[in-house]
Amino acid sequence: MKKGIHPENYRTVAFKDMSNGHVYITKSTVNTKETELVDGVEYPVIKLEISSSSHPFYTGKMKLVDTAGRVDKFNNRFKKTQEIRNK
Repeated sequence: MKKGIHPENYRTVAFKDMSNGHVYITKSTVNTKETELVDGVEYPVIKLEISSSSHPFYTGKMKLVDTAGRVDKFNNRFKKTQEIRNK
């Protein structure tokens, strides 16, 4: 590899899925101030709202888990308008 073209802060970090607690250990240059202990080793941690372990496409679940509830609210409103139109 060529010298001087790669970032200096390339290090091992933990990506944590906040919806189910799954942790991925990989390398990254993302800056973070938080750390977490994983298997007795302290890693810088990057918190994710959704990852492949919780995404509906990869898990086979059709309902999207939205922390703000926007998707569910929309689906409920849409369902009500369809019921009114069908009457």
